[in-house]
Amino acid sequence: MKRSLLGRLWPNITAALLIVGFIFPVYWMFATSFKKTPDIVSDTPVWFPTDPTFQHFQTALDADNFWTLVRNSLTVTILAVVFSLIISLAASFALARMRFKGRRGFIVGFMMAQMAPWEVMVIAIYFIVRDADMLNSLIPLTLFYMVMVLPFTLLTLRGFVAAVPKELEESAMVDGCTRRQAFVKVILPLLAPGLMSTSMFGFITAWNEFPMVLVLNKDVEYQTLPLWLSSFRSTFGDDWGATMAASTIFAIPILLLFVFLQRKAVSGLTDGAVKG
Repeated sequence: MKRSLLGRLWPNITAALLIVGFIFPVYWMFATSFKKTPDIVSDTPVWFPTDPTFQHFQTALDADNFWTLVRNSLTVTILAVVFSLIISLAASFALARMRFKGRRGFIVGFMMAQMAPWEVMVIAIYFIVRDADMLNSLIPLTLFYMVMVLPFTLLTLRGFVAAVPKELEESAMVDGCTRRQAFVKVILPLLAPGLMSTSMFGFITAWNEFPMVLVLNKDVEYQTLPLWLSSFRSTFGDDWGATMAASTIFAIPILLLFVFLQRKAVSGLTDGAVKG
């Protein structure tokens, strides 16, 4: 009886410790952004902001080019996610429903692309963009982010499309729908969880990307928030409150996206892994 109880207890304790370990840095960042400077630099840790202040957030929001960088980040991230979803949706349907020569090699190639570290291609991409005279532009950055998230998006949606019974599509076509109408009216609504999970992953990946924008866009007018955040402390010296406030602002879109989509995203990832 005791062994059975311990066997159930230890996994729960381990999971609780892991959750605390992952959540605590986020909490500390969030709490520090509301503390006054004496509490932040105090030798005795202040676990809760007893007298919250929004001054650090005001400092971060008043930083030079902040709203320009917000616009740039949202632009390249949203466009990259939308384009990757459009391409991978069509390609995943073809891979899941059709049989053609070279199909397995194509899938293996995408898997290898997903495993490869993109940082190894930074220099090559820089030379290509430089020779095309497209440095300090959001266009190559958007294209790179799209290509970066495309393998995962395609492989995930392929498994999700394969999990949808073919009979649903065939029944719609028997009732008079064309293949495109059957896909839009029958298959596409069933792919909503998969689309949400892949879009969330793509958004997080593109939103947090740092090395490529550092190499391609030296002009601050074409940079994004990760690069701004990396230089934030040098801009404000030892103002840790403003640094934590800036980090909190940067994390808010990801946290909101996860809160709204996490249930659909988890079901999309698990369902998409069933077949394929």
